[in-house]
Amino acid sequence: MTTPASSTRPRRSLVLAGGGMRVAYQAGVVRALAEAGIDFDHADGASGGTMNLAMLLSGITPTDMCARWSSLDPKSFVSLPPVRDLVKFLDAPAWGDADGIRETVFPHLGIDIDAIRAHRGLHGTFNVCNFSRKTVEVIPHTELDLDLLIAGISLPILMPAVHTRGAWYTDAVWIKDANVDEAVRQGADEVWVIWCIGNTPEYHHGAFPQYVHMIEMAANGSLFEQFKRVDAINARIARGEAVDGRTTPIVLHVIKPERPIPLDPDYYLGRVSGTTLVEMGYADASRYLRERAPAGIPWTPEATQMQEPRPGLTFSETMSGDFALGATDPKTAETSTAAQRGPLAIHVTVQIDDMEQFVASRTHPGRLTGHVSSPLFGGDVPATHGVFNLFSPSTDPALKLMVYELGFTYNGKPYYLAGRKEVRDDPGFDLWADTTTLFTTLHEGSDASGPAVGAGVLRLGVTDLLQLVRSMHPTNAGSLTDGARVIEQFGLFFLGSLWASYGPKGAHTNQVGSATVQG
Repeated sequence: MTTPASSTRPRRSLVLAGGGMRVAYQAGVVRALAEAGIDFDHADGASGGTMNLAMLLSGITPTDMCARWSSLDPKSFVSLPPVRDLVKFLDAPAWGDADGIRETVFPHLGIDIDAIRAHRGLHGTFNVCNFSRKTVEVIPHTELDLDLLIAGISLPILMPAVHTRGAWYTDAVWIKDANVDEAVRQGADEVWVIWCIGNTPEYHHGAFPQYVHMIEMAANGSLFEQFKRVDAINARIARGEAVDGRTTPIVLHVIKPERPIPLDPDYYLGRVSGTTLVEMGYADASRYLRERAPAGIPWTPEATQMQEPRPGLTFSETMSGDFALGATDPKTAETSTAAQRGPLAIHVTVQIDDMEQFVASRTHPGRLTGHVSSPLFGGDVPATHGVFNLFSPSTDPALKLMVYELGFTYNGKPYYLAGRKEVRDDPGFDLWADTTTLFTTLHEGSDASGPAVGAGVLRLGVTDLLQLVRSMHPTNAGSLTDGARVIEQFGLFFLGSLWASYGPKGAHTNQVGSATVQG
């Protein structure tokens, strides 16, 4: 991540934008970029992004960044101010203070101010708002101190402003949540922006959603004004001008989620974990790297645009078992004489983004992120991409499939773990075995068309099932009623599908989602 520019590659800037506590997502992106050999000469942090920049400059490796975010208790971010301030409420300096961040979060993340100031190689810049002057100040990493780092994430109302250097300082998000201007000033030929703030077209009701909207408007609006300035530079270069010595256009790359990632309250309340956020970032970055064009993307507002979130559902699932490298059939892998055997587990999060579309679809797809865990692959390996289908039809009318597929890279080589649960009513009571047994085959390459190089059977235990149920909750539901409706839709679909497969044959006449039940 810190290799200086050479004549063989462009000069690159990494722009770590804000995103509250959810910037765990950025750690996954940073790891994917590092593993792909994308090096940077300059990195800029604003708002929540300053924490990841501080970790990098403290000497924390991208892999360790991910591990630290995954193991961080998000409740450590919140600490109450003194009672004398708390009782004032509306007249209090803020609803919280920085003690938890200063004493727990920063040490857990490995942030070390002395190491940051002494860092050589990657040049870092931190953005803070000088509230007294209503300006953004860019602090070189060699001049950073703890007060300024705290100020950089001190969002008004939630945390108090910091008084230092003769002025009041706060989070820069309201003026500049990503400093592309600084990246250009640093001479970047390529600007890589990791964007966590939402950008969707719908305006939502409610005080909290509208507070979020204010941040979205300020952050995106400032970013797009910077885009206009860079686009104007590129237009001049295209006309044959040399702009500040530049003769080639500045290239933009933006890595962002397809839909807005869950907000801080969801992270704080455990509805999304740091591990899931990291894995989402890793998968999104991997997808962008696979699909990116050398010329980057246009400098337009569409660069951060996301799909509108709809009421959906998410849950996490762990399945584990014995795995054999060299076997090709999971049903015979347990008796295979393959040379290498060992335990293997997959830890996945399923996101159903739109419950109505999910139920109506023939294949019932969801998004899958996660990681593969096995000593056969050196421990935990994050997934680059995934596929999930629930009760998907097969070529056999009596057989439906629960599909779990994960792509990953190990030792620079792509692999694809294709798993399926076979839902079919055979003699005896087999519903439990069918819905908890995953037959998995490992393929070389990025999909299941590659040659099989391993196989095994993974199972969902009773404890794992209970954890799955506890992790299940509605997403993007505007009210408790909407959330209950999403759960009901999923429950009817799931139970109806089971009834269609295991209920009395010939008695399935009424439709529930895509599953039929007895009338």
